[in-house]
Amino acid sequence: MDNTIFEELFVLELANNHRGSIEKGEKIISEFASVVHSNNIKAAIKLQFRDGENFVHKDFRHRNDILYIKKVMSSKMSIDDYGTLTDSIKKAGLISMSTPFDEKSVDICQMLNIQIIKIASVNINDKILIEKISKTKRPVIVSTGAAALKDIDSIVEYFENKQIPLAINHCVSKYPCEKNELELNGIDFLKKRYPGHVIGFSTHEYNDDIEIPMYIAYAKGARTFERHIDLIYPNFKAPYEYCSLPQDIDRWIKAYKKAKEICGNDQCNIRNYDLKETDYIKSMRRGVYAKQNLKAGDILTPENVYFAIPLQKEQLACNGFYYGQTINADITKDDCIMEYNLTDTVVKH
Repeated sequence: MDNTIFEELFVLELANNHRGSIEKGEKIISEFASVVHSNNIKAAIKLQFRDGENFVHKDFRHRNDILYIKKVMSSKMSIDDYGTLTDSIKKAGLISMSTPFDEKSVDICQMLNIQIIKIASVNINDKILIEKISKTKRPVIVSTGAAALKDIDSIVEYFENKQIPLAINHCVSKYPCEKNELELNGIDFLKKRYPGHVIGFSTHEYNDDIEIPMYIAYAKGARTFERHIDLIYPNFKAPYEYCSLPQDIDRWIKAYKKAKEICGNDQCNIRNYDLKETDYIKSMRRGVYAKQNLKAGDILTPENVYFAIPLQKEQLACNGFYYGQTINADITKDDCIMEYNLTDTVVKH
């Protein structure tokens, strides 16, 4: 399966923060697209789709005392509205993404050609919805907030069997989440248990010191990152504490770039070494010297050579050296034995 779409992907969760307003939604898209492009990173803006007519039971649609219902009903949008925001996301050069919370909303994802589908933590064992999503054959990211291990195992196995790319987000479903509740060791667990999948970090902590969790998450191997976004907008209530403004996301992305710079190549054993590093190592490496006068044809043994610093240019180094090699020239006591003095082939350093 090709998981490259998830690698180093930033998911900016617009959610319902448009509050039902196309104008606010488009402003959010525009402002955050500027942050994305100024930092030259790959990003998606994610919407949330719900069937406005049927997602909430008809007897409860006017219940303002139930917070989630009030939030859903006050931010309700039509399919055309979703289409307008999706077009704006694509025109801004960003990846379109959505969390569908019901089966009709999966159809909307298909209709609008949404590129990545998200399965929210609450739906990780919603088998009817998951089956509907799988039929789209689109790449999927799943969050694991408060999920039982058997449910994570089940959904991973399900999408592996379907040969559908799946990324798995470590997530703590608290809004906002205190930093001491982030449980970032969960990233280590997911990487070990589900090799071959991109592991991500979906987070809802406050914006102060937003850099620190990013440093840790990247170092632990998270390679897709998600945060909620919003704007201060006239005549709308202030953003939730777990939502980030453009300047917060800018700091967050820059923290990712700093973490990437500090951590270096993911393949540490084949990383590129610069001259500063190799010269330092060479300066501490011992060279091979003659313990006594040697003649061409002599075999090098513990009795006739010794090792000391400095290692001189083209001198035979102790690293990779082995006894029993034959020299092809006379060498005076305490002189260097050069690589080209050997009759046998030797590994050069």
